[in-house]
Amino acid sequence: MKNHPLSRLAVLYFLLLICLTTGCKEEEPIRMVDPEDPDTETTAPQQYGTPFAPLPAISAIQMYEVNPRVFSPAQNLRGITDRLDSIQALGINLVWLMPIYQTGSERSVGSPYAIKDFRRIHPDYGDLADLRELVDKAHGLGMAVMLDWVANHTAWDNEWIDNKSWYVQDGSGNIIIPPGTNWQDVAELNYDNAELRLEMINAMKYWVLEANVDGFRCDYATGVPQDFWQQAIDTLRNLPDRELIMFAESEDKELLGAGFDLIFGWPYYGTMLQVFAGQPATRIYEQHLAEYAGLSDHHQVLRWITNHDQHAWDNTPQALFNGTRGAVAAFVAASHLGGVPLVYNGQEVGTPQRLPFFEGTRVSINWRQNPALQAEYRQLLNFRKQSDALQNGGQTDYSDSDVLAFTRQTTTDSILVLINVRDAPTNFAVPENLTATTWLRTVDGSEFPLEERVSLLPYEY
Repeated sequence: MKNHPLSRLAVLYFLLLICLTTGCKEEEPIRMVDPEDPDTETTAPQQYGTPFAPLPAISAIQMYEVNPRVFSPAQNLRGITDRLDSIQALGINLVWLMPIYQTGSERSVGSPYAIKDFRRIHPDYGDLADLRELVDKAHGLGMAVMLDWVANHTAWDNEWIDNKSWYVQDGSGNIIIPPGTNWQDVAELNYDNAELRLEMINAMKYWVLEANVDGFRCDYATGVPQDFWQQAIDTLRNLPDRELIMFAESEDKELLGAGFDLIFGWPYYGTMLQVFAGQPATRIYEQHLAEYAGLSDHHQVLRWITNHDQHAWDNTPQALFNGTRGAVAAFVAASHLGGVPLVYNGQEVGTPQRLPFFEGTRVSINWRQNPALQAEYRQLLNFRKQSDALQNGGQTDYSDSDVLAFTRQTTTDSILVLINVRDAPTNFAVPENLTATTWLRTVDGSEFPLEERVSLLPYEY
């Protein structure tokens, strides 16, 4: 139908006749859906479902990243929907979906971050109805859903390319790739163009309304002007009855002033790698303080031991943190000292192979492996989920060179965390003010009296 303008006129004439004979209700606008492109509509997007409330407080978020290419053998949205119960049982309250949009074919390398159509779901994944089913089920389980958003660039065969002024050009008038990168498969957008800004915001608004999603993880956020992010976030948050979570893929704290709630903790991740390779454990708390310097109580930093980039290009967390026990010890350091913890799909079952995310992937996660490890992740995350001290408590550091040691405390609760960051036994000298105190183990509630020293096995916490 989209290639036959006369057919469109005939449809419009038929709809006009219906309105003249039966009356068209103003509050229910006719929505022209192209049958060849059912995800695309010619009217303004309308609110589907009821906005999810309440969203988790930013400090209470426990995030789970889904790579649709590997999450299930079906490699589609329904394969994700079918396992949402398992994600929720892990203690998760926010699901981040990597890009689900139609990708380009011109100059393509198969990246999901080369978007051909911002309002159409990739045919490999399903359609709008499948996404709505996923979001509805997640909301029913008490989990919010966040989409990955790519505002810096598009695929070369995105229809926007016909509006050449929407793209950055070189001195000869040629559209360029993002400066400072080798991303040959994408074209750099020009945010000096007001029309582009409005179209990008409208595309974001489409998913908030039509799919009822709860926010965006914004890829390469520093590549886009901050005043655009402020414009977009203000517009989205002014939608009726709507709360959103906005997450910038950047460590730049200035983006928080543009309206983002979360930024990435790249320095903390890098510091953990150095500490688990032999640097003093005291460096982790120092880096935590540096990342949170100047942040308001509302803003948070994401903490992780792996994500789609690390898992695909660097290695698995087991390889990077010296085995499964080292990876779990690192996750406790990432999830308990402060910040918002992230779990990347397959991390909780110790997936042994790297997980690619480009088209053509033939790898899928074996969810039946390592059930004891999965149970350990459930225990850690569900305890954090109900602990106000771990979400909001102040920190006191007691670390030495081999043990990350700290308390998190509120007026009613205190948590003591000890993590051996070495692949060797160690003895931790208990600070004088903690000696002769008795604690309860989080695993089983049994008493744990502190004496002058605590013996810790390799990577024990």
